[in-house]
Amino acid sequence: MEGKEVRYGIANSTLWATVTTDTSCGAVNSMHDSYTPLGGMIPLANIMLSETVFGGVGSGLYGMIIYVVLAVFIAGLMVGRTPEYLGKKIEAYDVKMAMLVTLVFPLAILALTAVSVVKSYGVSSILNPGPHGFSEILYAFTEGAGNNGSAFAGLNANTLWYNTTLGLDTLIGRFLMIIPMLAIAGNLAKKKYVPPSLGTFPVTTPLFTVLLIGTILIVGALTFFPALSLGPILEHLQMMAGKTF
Repeated sequence: MEGKEVRYGIANSTLWATVTTDTSCGAVNSMHDSYTPLGGMIPLANIMLSETVFGGVGSGLYGMIIYVVLAVFIAGLMVGRTPEYLGKKIEAYDVKMAMLVTLVFPLAILALTAVSVVKSYGVSSILNPGPHGFSEILYAFTEGAGNNGSAFAGLNANTLWYNTTLGLDTLIGRFLMIIPMLAIAGNLAKKKYVPPSLGTFPVTTPLFTVLLIGTILIVGALTFFPALSLGPILEHLQMMAGKTF
């Protein structure tokens, strides 16, 4: 029963975990470290998708705008129409800044996680061995870059290494993501409004909604699926074979 909140039960605990990682809240009513492997993967994946499901507090809007810019650009490439959003042309500079935001987030998470799992000062803080310990480290840097505040709680982060790297992780995840986003906003603000035409790809249709969701899922899967495979997915397969951590 370690980590279980018996007052709320399984349904309310997992609902809270899902909502708190979708909205950049960080509050918990049960320990994510005690969830089943795939149960712990869902809060982790929510943060990895830049908290765009409901929109993180203060960051969900610009997180979604990044994916909108990418989806509009991809749509323009596929159908040969001018990439536009809200009457403003999406040009090379906007796409470059959007890609910078998209790359900074996983780079901070995966690079710091990679160092932590091969160095003694990183693995010494792990409570559980194997893939679950990897998930603990991955979650710590994911929530730091995502400005979430929740944790797997099985990792002793009160060390010189983790105090330093998690602080840097948070700074990178906030400022190196918001500065390119502000650059996009400033660039779009100075552009002239272009009335919709036959060459404009509409962004208010179900087709664009599907394209936007697909862009979010594909970018997230290509970026983080290998790491999730080494952590919660591998742990789930081992659990099914009778081995737990």
